[in-house]
Amino acid sequence: MTAAATIEVAMIVPRTEAEGPGVRYAVWVQGCPLRCPGCCNPEMLAFGGEDAVRRRAADLVEEACDSGSEGVSLLGGEPFAQAEALAPLAEGVRARGLSVMIYSGYTLAELHAQGPAAARLLAATDLLVDGRFEANLRSQKRRFIGSDNQVLHFLTDRYRPDDPKLAGGNTVELRIRGGEITLNGWPLLGPRTRVAR
Repeated sequence: MTAAATIEVAMIVPRTEAEGPGVRYAVWVQGCPLRCPGCCNPEMLAFGGEDAVRRRAADLVEEACDSGSEGVSLLGGEPFAQAEALAPLAEGVRARGLSVMIYSGYTLAELHAQGPAAARLLAATDLLVDGRFEANLRSQKRRFIGSDNQVLHFLTDRYRPDDPKLAGGNTVELRIRGGEITLNGWPLLGPRTRVAR
């Protein structure tokens, strides 16, 4: 797979501080096979969703690098359901000095068993939040974590557990653009990344 790979994208927020350390370029992918009860992005579960658009990995690399962000966060949906298409994006931004953080419902052990596409994407990842979301364990104290069973893995030495950018509680960002209101970050009171149109 090359940088010409296309990714099924549900939403992009070009600059956010709620989806990982520092200011980040966040890409939510469309489609997830896991279907965790209480998912905060239920509109992103279906593959080929109504709002999904296909984007070239190479174009997203350029947009991310032009955004002034320190890194890219991949969310969903389930990023590893599109590992082959996302690997060129992650590799491309890492080659240009940006970090990569991925939120996955799969555990790291499950990802290691998925094969070469998942291994390639993991190899280009600095931070991984793994594990199924469990609504009854909704996290209120750990930043960038959805539920308390999930684990933040430091896959490179780019970040450390004591990094001040990882301290504090979860935050929520609200944006109004045209006729659309978007909410991203961690809404404690329920689902929906996109709340109104």
